[in-house]
Amino acid sequence: MSKENYSGYKDEIQQYRVDFSRTCAYIAIILILLGVGLDYVLYPHMQALFGSVRVFVSLLIYCVILALRTKWGQDRIEVLSFVWLLLPQIMITWMIAVTEGAISPYSIGLYLAIFASSIALPFNIWHNFVLSCITFLLYIAACSFHPESFVLQGAFVVNTLILLFIIVVSAVAAYYNERTRFMLFKLKTELSRKNIQLEETNKNLTQIKGYMLQQEKMAAIGTLAAGLLHEVNNPVNYSLMAVDIALEDPVIKTSTSLKECLVDAKQGMKRVQHIVSDLKIFAYRPKETAASSSDFLFEKAVDSALRLVGHETKGIAIIRELPADTLVRGDEAAIIGVLVNLLGNAALALRTVDRADPAIHLSAEWRGERLHVTVHDNGPGIPSENLARVFEPFFTTRAIGQGLGLGLSISYRVIEQHGGRLVAKSVVGEWTKMIFDLPRAG
Repeated sequence: MSKENYSGYKDEIQQYRVDFSRTCAYIAIILILLGVGLDYVLYPHMQALFGSVRVFVSLLIYCVILALRTKWGQDRIEVLSFVWLLLPQIMITWMIAVTEGAISPYSIGLYLAIFASSIALPFNIWHNFVLSCITFLLYIAACSFHPESFVLQGAFVVNTLILLFIIVVSAVAAYYNERTRFMLFKLKTELSRKNIQLEETNKNLTQIKGYMLQQEKMAAIGTLAAGLLHEVNNPVNYSLMAVDIALEDPVIKTSTSLKECLVDAKQGMKRVQHIVSDLKIFAYRPKETAASSSDFLFEKAVDSALRLVGHETKGIAIIRELPADTLVRGDEAAIIGVLVNLLGNAALALRTVDRADPAIHLSAEWRGERLHVTVHDNGPGIPSENLARVFEPFFTTRAIGQGLGLGLSISYRVIEQHGGRLVAKSVVGEWTKMIFDLPRAG
């Protein structure tokens, strides 16, 4: 594993050691205090002394537990765990020294801490080995108070050999336990990494699904628009021709009101032509057409978008501030779609509040080789908890059936394909800005 992952393992095992060491320390206190029963049975005449020592050692271990509750103690978990494990060993070897040396039954108590450090506690092999060696030396020192213990037979030899066996077995157990813990951590880390990759894949699939749905919808609208353009153009052209002929009639020229009506009718029919034509440009794109593939006037895209959302922006002031040169490179239909979405969202937001002067301010300026566009409305704004999610696929605050929540996510993707970024800024109760940029034609 990499060094970073190993550092993560060290952090995880440290917290595990803190929790486990504290729990085992409580158990050690309980076992030490319960040992007064052994004192009563084996050495009743020393019960008061041994009981005092047991209470004193228990208090020392409790002090270690209190230290482990602090940041200082948790940073020194290995040292403090070693200390409280060593305290019972010192107590037991002292009891061996003041009783019967090698034949003292307290020798069995020494094995518990060694087993605990290798099997129960998450100690590594070196901690276990050092504790085992100190315990062994303490046992030898305790037996030295009874010279008769040092014979090559009897309890001293048996206890020494058992202690050495336990040291070897516990060292092997500590090694493999540490190795097993590390392997489990690697598996856990790998599983976490795979889950993150899976979440990212699911997110990408969701975006692709949303984009495909939108593309299918646009293709259907494009087909419809192409049919409409063919079917509508003929009668509209006939009507325009008839209006032009009527406008030349001497009677019409003498009637101002009739002339105004015919002029209005002519403008209305031309608007119908423009809307159907804009709809076709917006929705129909041949498969071979790639984003950023042609030059077009951004101003024309704005005109088309405003015509397409004209029914939504009625009663809302549209303020335009565009530079003289708006020639950009990209997919005109896709950019019209972005503008339709942004203008439509702004108009819808303005309908939800009572503004005396509802307005949408569309401005653009060149910064280097990119045209930066801002769509600003004085609507209700976007709450901060939603602002970070507005570009997520299928995220919407509209009522069910009023939108799939794909518009902004697809707009974000379109601007990305043009090498730019779509950014949302807002102040709740005051305004919302949608900002994006497009490359200069070249």
